[in-house]
Amino acid sequence: MARFEPAALPELLPVFYRRLFPHGPYGRWLSYGGVVKNYFQLREFSFTLRDDVYLRFQSFGSPQELERELQKINPYKIDIGAVYSHRPNQHNTVHLGAFQPQEKELVFDIDMTDYDDVRTCCSSADICSKCWTLMTIAVRIIDRALVEDLGVRHRLWVYSGRRGVHCWVCDDAVRKWSPALRAAAVEYLSLVKGGADTVKKVNLSHPVHPFIRRSVAVVEKYFEEYALRGQDILGSPEKWDKVLALIPEDILPSCSAEFPRKKDSGQRWELLRSRLERTRGRAATAGPCYADWEVMLQFCFPRLDINVSKGLNHLLKSPFSVHPKTGRVSVPLDLQKLDQFDPFAVPTITSLCQELDTAGSDGEQEDGGATEPKRRARDYKKTSLAPYVRVFEQFVEGMETARRGERIRQSDLQGDF
Repeated sequence: MARFEPAALPELLPVFYRRLFPHGPYGRWLSYGGVVKNYFQLREFSFTLRDDVYLRFQSFGSPQELERELQKINPYKIDIGAVYSHRPNQHNTVHLGAFQPQEKELVFDIDMTDYDDVRTCCSSADICSKCWTLMTIAVRIIDRALVEDLGVRHRLWVYSGRRGVHCWVCDDAVRKWSPALRAAAVEYLSLVKGGADTVKKVNLSHPVHPFIRRSVAVVEKYFEEYALRGQDILGSPEKWDKVLALIPEDILPSCSAEFPRKKDSGQRWELLRSRLERTRGRAATAGPCYADWEVMLQFCFPRLDINVSKGLNHLLKSPFSVHPKTGRVSVPLDLQKLDQFDPFAVPTITSLCQELDTAGSDGEQEDGGATEPKRRARDYKKTSLAPYVRVFEQFVEGMETARRGERIRQSDLQGDF
């Protein structure tokens, strides 16, 4: 893949917004079928321009107006905010206190830096294929709970472009949730509690909630490959001391004595679990011990930022933004192929522009009589961005189909009276 140079962004972004950004499905997504008059006009966008110039409270009369603005100013980053009571670009003309957020997607922001206390391969903004498994686990656990536990239908998962993933929950009812409801949902989905000074961050009690049991089942599918082999969490005395700090004191002596005789993390984990199984069998009065589950969850369970999710006025990076440090596009994730997703294979703005050049003049001659939207659709279909745009289109089409079905249902109900 072509090497991305941040200095090249000013000349690449105009090409991206004119020929690659999926303006059509993007506008359909944020219009939500026009079910509320002026819905799109009331949406806040913010733009980060060159040299960190930041523009908040931008709003547009239509998706076409937004498209023209993107092609005019070529922002380094796009953030999406709430739908407000008044047009955001007129907020200074509104009486103080009258300008209020009304609706917004429920969003989740999962960042790899929040796992720095439990990953050994990387730290800070760095990621690799080993620790990326944490994002796969996070998506699996949160998405299952959203659908099966909270009854959500329309979820868009997006790679951030660097070190994390975002989720946009777009159901009509959920967009109307209050901050208190949003905070309650995040609290339900949170298990890892405590800051840097907290050693044991997961504490389970009997009976274990079904959400936690199902989450453990997800983690177990990845734990051996990710934690025991990839992170080698019991590979040395320094590492296994961190794990043993999370288990009951009565089994510490036997594990500490026998761990050095075991070959690797896998064997040490088996020993630890066998000791815990015995403890579980004896715990008639105090209740079962779930220390092995607590270890697995502390090392692998999703870590959510409650403030991102509960605040209606909190902005989140838009899908199909270009990350200014990596050049990678924030692309939607195909949950059917989640285990195969490779953040390092995501197209960069540099590689996409080169692909357009390679597709070249033949396409330009063929498209001589085509309209601009059709020509642009053909442009991104010539590049490695195409499968990601298709995932996005399928998401938008799914919402539109559900909306049509609801209208028919409501019409039938009214016809019954």
